[in-house]
Amino acid sequence: MITFTHLSRVLVAVTLVAAAVVACNNGDTTTPQPDVALGSTTLGNVLVGENGRTLYFFSADADGNSACAGACKDTWPVFYKENLRLSSGLDAADFTTLTRPDGTKQTAYKGWPLYYYQSDTQAGDIKGENVSGVWFVAKPDYSIMIARGQLKGHDGKTYTSTYQEGTGNTLYFVDGLGRTIYGFVNDKKNSNNFTKADFTNNSVWPLVEDALKQVPSTVDKSLFGTIQVAGHNQLTFKGWPLYYFGQDNNQRGSTKGVSFPKPGVWPVVNKDTPEAP
Repeated sequence: MITFTHLSRVLVAVTLVAAAVVACNNGDTTTPQPDVALGSTTLGNVLVGENGRTLYFFSADADGNSACAGACKDTWPVFYKENLRLSSGLDAADFTTLTRPDGTKQTAYKGWPLYYYQSDTQAGDIKGENVSGVWFVAKPDYSIMIARGQLKGHDGKTYTSTYQEGTGNTLYFVDGLGRTIYGFVNDKKNSNNFTKADFTNNSVWPLVEDALKQVPSTVDKSLFGTIQVAGHNQLTFKGWPLYYFGQDNNQRGSTKGVSFPKPGVWPVVNKDTPEAP
């Protein structure tokens, strides 16, 4: 015969076991916060790190190496995680680790080293955007980025922004993977005068064919367009058809085309490039 007391003890035991199971399950299903996620800002979706803080790209890093050292790192703290946890929508293949000149590690996205900005104090802050014209929020889908660096031609000589031999940094467009973008002085507005109808010389100066997505906030997106060339879409800026240089070999930050076949024939393109004639 089951007494009331015995039944009560059984119910208590069952309740305690159920509570333990629930607690165990809650512990097992706790998902760690991602190290990198997509965060919403007034500039759209950007990569964010710890506590939703915005991550940034530096124009001087177009070659894939970090040019921010010394006091720069105090203002722009380096982002690094050994084993990245990513939110949905991000591809692990886009993230790599680089070794900085001081021997420390840094995480990069599509070859761009990642940084925080010291003045950003909360999620959604983008105070580092366009600082000195060379720091930009890290968006996952830039078609155009701004690089800053020394122009160096295929002849091994260094050039200024006026294509005279000399030293000095120049601002110029690269794509989202850091590949330099050029114009051709013999082109006219929305008219490609280089590429052959049979496309046989495209490997010399390949068309920039990517569909336009994101650009830095300092660049007017409406100044880009598209033309048809030998059955292909070519991106334009201010009417200038845009090209890569084959001998850059898709190398980030390479500017060999500035001296081919002589300086000034294939200039780099930037936001101050004049309208095509």
